[in-house]
Amino acid sequence: MEREVRLSGGRITPGVVLVGDTVRRPVTASSAFAAELLDQLEQHGFAGAPRYLGRDEAGRDTFSYLPGWVPAKFQRWTDAQVAAAGALLRSLHDATRGSALAASSPVVCHHDPGPNNTVFVGNRPAAFIDFDTAAPGDPLEDLGYMAWTWCVSSKPDAPPADEQAAQVRLLADAYGLHAHERGGLIDAMLDRQTRNARWWREQLDGPGRSRVASAEQILSRIAWSEREHAFTVTNRPALASALR
Repeated sequence: MEREVRLSGGRITPGVVLVGDTVRRPVTASSAFAAELLDQLEQHGFAGAPRYLGRDEAGRDTFSYLPGWVPAKFQRWTDAQVAAAGALLRSLHDATRGSALAASSPVVCHHDPGPNNTVFVGNRPAAFIDFDTAAPGDPLEDLGYMAWTWCVSSKPDAPPADEQAAQVRLLADAYGLHAHERGGLIDAMLDRQTRNARWWREQLDGPGRSRVASAEQILSRIAWSEREHAFTVTNRPALASALR
């Protein structure tokens, strides 16, 4: 029997392990949809996601392992990396546009396309992982989250707001966001920051809190999301100017 190696991360779904050249993880309520989505992405030739390989003898979902590395934390990314991430997201959305899985929505969204769910090959974003929250949605839901987590930061040592805004513009360009859609990108960022704070707040009293994070960690993530929201509101003029 091949040795199992616990993979780091998995703050939402514990028990993720590497077995040979496959990744195994416990079945969740979203497993069936994620499996269908990954099958569709494969059929459409989208190479930026793992392949779903079925269930193993223990009943766990099995995926192909994507070689590369996943960032341990959010940080400053180069213009080339931001552009590559935006192009990758557009390819993901295009592979689901108008499909049965998207239902009445424009696309299927990943809903968590941050750097922490992105596999890098060398220095370039090459694939997304962890499709647990994938669901039909509007492209701006993903792009707003990506603009926030890849380009914007309220940290004192972060670049000036106008430099961050320029990267948001670069991301929108790389994605191919139309001019008439750009006005909604800032609101999408703010919405995702609000939703992130709300989701973590719900975990404080949830039955799986000890599995997800400690109360102290959850409170820290709520506070961070609220700081990011306030920063985005304050610097909305710079963002709006860059997106014109």
